[in-house]
Amino acid sequence: MSSDHGTVPSGLPPPQIARRGLLYILSSPSGAGKTTLARRLLAADGDIAMSVSVTTRPPRPGERDGIDYHFTDAAGFEAMRAGGALLEWARVFDHYYGTPKAPVEAAIHAGRDVLFDIDWQGAQQLSEEMPGDVVRVFVLPPSGETLEQRLKTRAQDPAAVVARRMAAASAELSHWPEYDYVIVNADLETSVAAASAILAAERLKRGRLLGLSSFVRDMQDAL
Repeated sequence: MSSDHGTVPSGLPPPQIARRGLLYILSSPSGAGKTTLARRLLAADGDIAMSVSVTTRPPRPGERDGIDYHFTDAAGFEAMRAGGALLEWARVFDHYYGTPKAPVEAAIHAGRDVLFDIDWQGAQQLSEEMPGDVVRVFVLPPSGETLEQRLKTRAQDPAAVVARRMAAASAELSHWPEYDYVIVNADLETSVAAASAILAAERLKRGRLLGLSSFVRDMQDAL
């Protein structure tokens, strides 16, 4: 018969161990569902917040400055880039996108996680800037036909944009080996569960638990 002497009494709060935050990156070709997946992950987990990118792209209907994106012009973006205020930046379909450095660094030092919905170029730059803090997840569509259909049903994107995105999809897909994890987004609920499991495991990595040494030392002293 097994012993239950090692079980933790029910009702006890988990110990609070100081932790360094992580940068959780979701990338995919346009239309693979990473933005929907990101929103579901944010809704399911209150300990991770979305990184708000700066962009020269004009706002789409319903988008709010400072919440969905920080909208700026080309001159403002260039000033941020030249001043070292961006962790990463890229030009995508005639517009520039970048990640402001200060809020991201403040978050991870405070033990908070940051979620990124960015392309492979941004993921590559973030990995170079903060290699020990990055968790990279590539989201694949279940098929090429599904990807094409998703792009065609986007009401705000004209046919010319859809054609350009389809042409770029193959090149974007070729970067999947650069990522730590891959999720095939055939079923949203399954994909959300997978993304949440990855996040939970990465939070438990020994290297991120900055307070673990003192926690164990205090435990030993109490024995």
